[in-house]
Amino acid sequence: MQRRPGFPARLPGSGPSPARHAPVAPPARQPAAAPVGVGLDSAAVRARMVHKLAAGGITSPAVLHAMGTVERHRFVDSALVNQAYEDTSLPIGLGQTISKPNVVARMCELLLGAEGARAGGLGRVLEIGTGCGYQAAVLSHLAREVYTLERLRGLHDKARHNLRPFRLANVHLLFGDGMLGYAKGAPYAAIIAAAGGDAVPQAWCDQLAVGGRLVAPMAVAGGQQMLLVIDKTPHGLKQNVLEPVHFVPLKSGIA
Repeated sequence: MQRRPGFPARLPGSGPSPARHAPVAPPARQPAAAPVGVGLDSAAVRARMVHKLAAGGITSPAVLHAMGTVERHRFVDSALVNQAYEDTSLPIGLGQTISKPNVVARMCELLLGAEGARAGGLGRVLEIGTGCGYQAAVLSHLAREVYTLERLRGLHDKARHNLRPFRLANVHLLFGDGMLGYAKGAPYAAIIAAAGGDAVPQAWCDQLAVGGRLVAPMAVAGGQQMLLVIDKTPHGLKQNVLEPVHFVPLKSGIA
């Protein structure tokens, strides 16, 4: 912010003020000092992150635009701001983490690949595990509506605080048990989970619309988590297991 001149202002010279004869041009406005650090001006850093995402295989223009638009540093603690655009997960409190940018982008791109989304765009989405609210903000640029569930009151409140300045009218924050889903908003064009269990809850499958897609981590034999994609077709559920991932465990109840 430009510093206002002190008062009384000192005029050059000791003679009569030149203001008696002609207006004095105001001093030229000096440009503000360039902000230092990712937390103050992240546009260039976000652009580099998006470039890396594209180089790593993310091809959806909509996803790349959303990732480049949402300011990830606003969703992490101030002590971690300088790591906000690195491809790493970061702690957000209560034993939870914000997912890596490439994981968020990958899962969002998978949602857009569903049959229903390809035909008419991504409609109503259910997110399991709001966390700090970052992924919900990204989804708000991709879906018509986002219902996001968090079971930990502390994180639910943090997400509300983080998202409030963005005024995202299509994002609905819910406090409740994510394993139960949110039947009032069903059916969903897509369901995305930020926690992994040993099996996909039946409630999620029931609340998924025909033509919709569910993307979630799931533990397989040996405890390794894999990214799971379930498509709901008129003939039933079609499941594909993709690459290894690492998410916090899926738990029931609220706390």
